[in-house]
Amino acid sequence: MEKNKNTPIIALLGNPNSGKSSLFNLLTGLRQEVSNFPGVTIDKKVGTLALGDHTSAKIIDFPGTYSLFPNSAEEKIVINTLLNPNDPLYPDAVVYVADITQLDRHLILATQVRDLGIQMLFVLNMIDLVDPGTQKELSTKISSFLGCEVILASVREDINMGQIKDALPSLLGIDSHMTHQALYTLNPVELQMSEQVKTYLGLHNQYQAKLIAHHFHWLTFLSDEQKKQIRSLVSQNGFEDIRLQVEETMSRYQMQQNIVKVAARSSKGSKQTFTDNIDNWITHRILGPLIFFAIMLFVFQAIFTWSSLPMEWIESGFASLGSLVTDQFGISWWTDLLVNGILAGLGGVLVFVPQIAILFLLLALLEESGYMSRVVYMFDNIMHKFGMNGRSMVALISSGACAIPAIMSTRTISNPKERLITIMVSPLISCSARLPVYAILIGFVVPDVMVFGFFQAQGLAFMGLYLLGILGVFVTSLVLKQVIKSDSPSYLMIELPNYKPPLWKNVALTVKEKVGSFIIGAGKIIMIISILLWLGASFGPGDKMELATAQATAEAAKLQVDETTTQNMIGASKLEASYIGHLGKFIEPAIRPLGYDWKIGIALLTSFAAREVFVGTMATIYSIGSDSDEKTIREKMASEVRPGTSIQVYNPATSLSLLVFYVFAMQCMSTLAVTKKETNTWKWPIIQFIFMSIMAYVGAFVVYQWMS
Repeated sequence: MEKNKNTPIIALLGNPNSGKSSLFNLLTGLRQEVSNFPGVTIDKKVGTLALGDHTSAKIIDFPGTYSLFPNSAEEKIVINTLLNPNDPLYPDAVVYVADITQLDRHLILATQVRDLGIQMLFVLNMIDLVDPGTQKELSTKISSFLGCEVILASVREDINMGQIKDALPSLLGIDSHMTHQALYTLNPVELQMSEQVKTYLGLHNQYQAKLIAHHFHWLTFLSDEQKKQIRSLVSQNGFEDIRLQVEETMSRYQMQQNIVKVAARSSKGSKQTFTDNIDNWITHRILGPLIFFAIMLFVFQAIFTWSSLPMEWIESGFASLGSLVTDQFGISWWTDLLVNGILAGLGGVLVFVPQIAILFLLLALLEESGYMSRVVYMFDNIMHKFGMNGRSMVALISSGACAIPAIMSTRTISNPKERLITIMVSPLISCSARLPVYAILIGFVVPDVMVFGFFQAQGLAFMGLYLLGILGVFVTSLVLKQVIKSDSPSYLMIELPNYKPPLWKNVALTVKEKVGSFIIGAGKIIMIISILLWLGASFGPGDKMELATAQATAEAAKLQVDETTTQNMIGASKLEASYIGHLGKFIEPAIRPLGYDWKIGIALLTSFAAREVFVGTMATIYSIGSDSDEKTIREKMASEVRPGTSIQVYNPATSLSLLVFYVFAMQCMSTLAVTKKETNTWKWPIIQFIFMSIMAYVGAFVVYQWMS
């Protein structure tokens, strides 16, 4: 997004868990998009808000930040933007969101932003937890302290949301009556240092100059010459970075004590007591992990049970649509491409949208309630034994949706060794892209029956695959812990928010965003690969396709079979003689010990683009020459037999072998690219690909040979 002088930019800032993102969703609704900050892979959310009189503003939801002295890559992005007025995302104004129950911490960043001289609106969230009799006193004190307008609000209870919207035009400079005041007084060393940096860079703000002196080594908008000059100034002035950061933080805490005391006096204690009472059970040393696994079991059961009916509707809908197209427009190359290429591939993926939507719905509910923070806290000690820490749990749980944002989320892990181990093992957690593969293959291994009267067998198998991936994570991390060395220990600092009912609008937007990303992201790949597969399956080298047709026709005549069987024999023979058939035959010897034929080999190759492509590939391959367009992909795969035998291709041994292969295999080029981006070298993604491929091949080989 380029900055437009006619479109003002409003930054939403605040600590993590302040309600900032919930306010963003309420202000922008569906008028938002997700992209990356310039030059990095960190997500940013940008929304549009109408201000009246045919004008609008861009609202950017910046990552949660504790201080302008950052400890993570996401926090560095915020500082890089706020210190550079030439940045296209530099805000014209800031809406700062603070949690009334954590005001002592949340005011630190607010005072730093005010010292940068940026026009600010202070939103004190969760005001429903404050005694109404003290609200006016609290508002007056904060407004006087910060020198800006203060709005007492509750995003969750929809209190004063309209007042926030009405205040934005004034915030952007229209009839603004508030004046900036410097809250932090620089000591002599800081003053001299900031004056020199101000002069050298042509700045107007002393505090901004001081922060640049603190952070010059990684600020992206400074040139090498500027960094060299500032390094020299820092050295000449004896500018002690860490000591001065601590002094400033303590000074700001001291300045805001009167306000914090008012907030503490006016807060309703019952809410906190309620949270503490729940945590006595939820974070219990023994009960906590048991509750966590019970919740995960419920999630896996729900994915299979709740999605079965809509999946059947989608499957039958695409099958009927294919028949309708053929009936209406006849048989031609373009209807064959549309039905057996595009519709077959697309339907093979869209059928799993209900499962993916349920997964993201339940994960969003757990996140919104505040439970995920407890998971991080509970498993911190356990994760240390495997070379990671509690924050690694955030990445591993996020990998249940997708490994790409999970790997990017490791930026919050400050210890390099723990971060690298987390990056390397995150793809072993089964992601949503594996859902289509699991869903279609589990049915060939586990019958659709109930266990103990209320557990669905296929849901238990589904959880078993996740547990197998988790086992792979712990075994691999133990090995990497011995290989990767680090001298510095790490510590977990995390805020445990109060338990609260979910904001359903937030949940709906999260599900919409994630499912939309799956459909569009996977859909584009599926469409391209489906068309290429159709072309590869419809044509072959030289005259081999014609020879295959002649041989199949002669064989059918010899066997005296009916017309439908004849066409199926011709279709199967032509597929084997096609370009795609030759490629599958080439790799078949390497995968035959795993129980796979050349058709499965094609799917393994194409799914390197994205795992979910496996199902689309199967749908396309088995649609070529099919005797019935109304059959679903699962029915076509179930009826597939090995040539010259009555043995099913997708028997339990082969299907379980495939499931184990996809649990461990690194079949996602995007994940490898992100690993390279985050580690800044090809060394680690290559190692990641090799060890995961070995685990996948060996695991699949052992399973197939054992069951055969």
